[in-house]
Amino acid sequence: MKFLTLENGQLGVLLDDIVIDVVAAGRDLSVRPAADTLEALVQAGDKAIAPVRSLAQQALDKGCACRPFSEVKPMAPIPVPRRNILCLGKNYLDHAQEIAAKMQTSGEAPRQPIIFTKATTAVIAPGEPVPAYQAYTQKLDYEAELALIIGKDGRDIAAEDAWDHVFGYTAINDISARDLQKDHYQWFRAKSLDGFAPMGPVVVHRSVMPAPEDIEVKCFVNGEQRQSANFNQLIFDVPTIIAVLSAGMTLLAGDIIATGTPAGVGMGFTPPKYLQPGDEVVVDVTGVGELRNPVVA
Repeated sequence: MKFLTLENGQLGVLLDDIVIDVVAAGRDLSVRPAADTLEALVQAGDKAIAPVRSLAQQALDKGCACRPFSEVKPMAPIPVPRRNILCLGKNYLDHAQEIAAKMQTSGEAPRQPIIFTKATTAVIAPGEPVPAYQAYTQKLDYEAELALIIGKDGRDIAAEDAWDHVFGYTAINDISARDLQKDHYQWFRAKSLDGFAPMGPVVVHRSVMPAPEDIEVKCFVNGEQRQSANFNQLIFDVPTIIAVLSAGMTLLAGDIIATGTPAGVGMGFTPPKYLQPGDEVVVDVTGVGELRNPVVA
């Protein structure tokens, strides 16, 4: 099961290479959808998955409310998150090591997850431009990541129960202004300028999520592969992340957790390979497909 948010904010289902508009399908087939947006589907929980899939399959069988995925320009899966995106820093050892000298930090694995947030206003859709903000930064960087979507509220979640609270996953590009990141004690501003969180194009439900060792996180800039790692290389795995984040703090359905980026960021090269206007960045996460965004002046 793969879901997306269509141009007008309505829920879409991707079956093979065909997108079904759930709202239009309900109207055409005289069926009230169990959810009409992806946010509503996440809030409704697993009980809504089967009827939404059934409606999508009926529409596909009858050839209504359907179009090829190539003709769709989706919004970000959750265009306006209910609160800041929760992010993990230095959660791949090779990334921690590549930036250690550049940022004058330790290259050792952190003892506890490094947690920061990105503003909700940073979120943009696949295909939308990432502003270069050359008046504010000369060190614009990319970070390919797998992002989790929380599907059920919970506090003090035990690691063994963590996956029960995951709705699914998507791709996110944690765009960062490295000079701003060094200028401030916290990373929030450097990570939160408008357009600094491209996301999508689809959300893969956890029921069809591959095993971590079968998920690859990759990034390409102008066709050149810069990043590649398996999801099982995380220093802190998903159960640990959710257990730590929920310890004394309620995770809410719809929360987004960016799990960290592997080695190969622009800052890690000698000389650095920072993003410039005219560049195109593609984040490719197994099952999600390509999240493609241009950089503009």
